[in-house]
Amino acid sequence: YYFMGKDNITFHSQIWPAELLGYAGKGSKGGEAHKYGDLNLPTEIVSSEFLTMSGSKFSSSKGVVIYVKDFLKEFGPDALRYFIAVAGPENNDTDFTWDEFVRRINNELANGWGNLVNRTVSMANKNFGEVPVPASLTEADTKILALAEETLATAGEYLEASKFKAAITAAMHVVGEANAYIADQEPWKLAKDETQRERLATVLWTALQVVSDCNVMLTPFLPHTAQQVHETLGRTGVWAARPEIHEVKDDAPVDLVGNNLPAENREYPIITGDYDSQQATWARVDVVPGTKLDKPKPLIAKLDPELGVTGPEWAPVVPKEDA
Repeated sequence: YYFMGKDNITFHSQIWPAELLGYAGKGSKGGEAHKYGDLNLPTEIVSSEFLTMSGSKFSSSKGVVIYVKDFLKEFGPDALRYFIAVAGPENNDTDFTWDEFVRRINNELANGWGNLVNRTVSMANKNFGEVPVPASLTEADTKILALAEETLATAGEYLEASKFKAAITAAMHVVGEANAYIADQEPWKLAKDETQRERLATVLWTALQVVSDCNVMLTPFLPHTAQQVHETLGRTGVWAARPEIHEVKDDAPVDLVGNNLPAENREYPIITGDYDSQQATWARVDVVPGTKLDKPKPLIAKLDPELGVTGPEWAPVVPKEDA
């Protein structure tokens, strides 16, 4: 899989594969294979359009730029991952504005996903202290559960086809429907009627299961938040392994050829992770009745709306008359 912008498609899908084939001695005019023989060819070119900033192409020389290190320091990785996945330039050029960033994070992540997790676990904690035991399911219960399970399949197909925007949009649709389900079932009213305790348990168990399903679907996009949700659901261990920087030594017994070669046995950083021990899986993970639930902590902090007007100090919004 090669990830790139649209201006590099021709090189990486035609010219570079041709060079790799030529290195292996293949082609209509023959040739001989070099030392490493057949090298892997790209099988998928995952390309995107351009991401502009307030209508202009990103340019450090012109000051139209956002440095990732500044962004991560203030907002963390998940907010950036979410915005690029749901509003990025997958099929057409997309404009980044601080106003749109604030709107997406506050309305969709905080009010949508964060609110669903918080109020579901809060009500279960307050009324049962654990994942409750469900009684008979109604049509409304089975409908939202079926939607979550079906979307796991369709979102997975989108991911396999590198259609990230479609996958996260499908997952967030389930989040919206789950919030609507809770609004319709009104568990806060059921909690006031002792005769409705079984129904309350069923509604909250259903909502918790859908939260679990949505967390699976959102893990590729929000791995840090997914770990928090995993723990909020009373689970332990590592759900989604996080990237780690490791120093390694280049001690491969290879005679390098070329100019400006790196020093022998040099050390350099690589990005890896403990992916073998993580629990994350693309399938429904059943919520288990009796699992202890603590009072949840806020999942996603809302951004100050003023940020959408001014931008941060390190990437301020330039008034149109000054642009």
